Amino acid sequence: MRPIKLTRQEKEIENALVRGEYRDVSRSEFKDIAQAIARRKKDAVLNVRVNRYDLEGIKRKAKKLGVRYQTFLSEIIHRVAHSEL
Repeated sequence: MRPIKLTRQEKEIENALVRGEYRDVSRSEFKDIAQAIARRKKDAVLNVRVNRYDLEGIKRKAKKLGVRYQTFLSEIIHRVAHSEL
């Protein structure tokens, strides 16, 4: 049988498990976490035209934060959609 080859992310998770960085959670806490993840699932596509300079600014800010610009824009939209304006 061939050994399983883990991705870098999977290796990091395995190492964290060995170090004891994860903890057990109650069934209700697990349910809350699962629901929060499900609410953040991206299941719609948005195409929008924006000013090139605005997009360059967004990309710079996302890079500074260490995230992809699409993820950054998605987070901005999420925060605005759930804020009290």
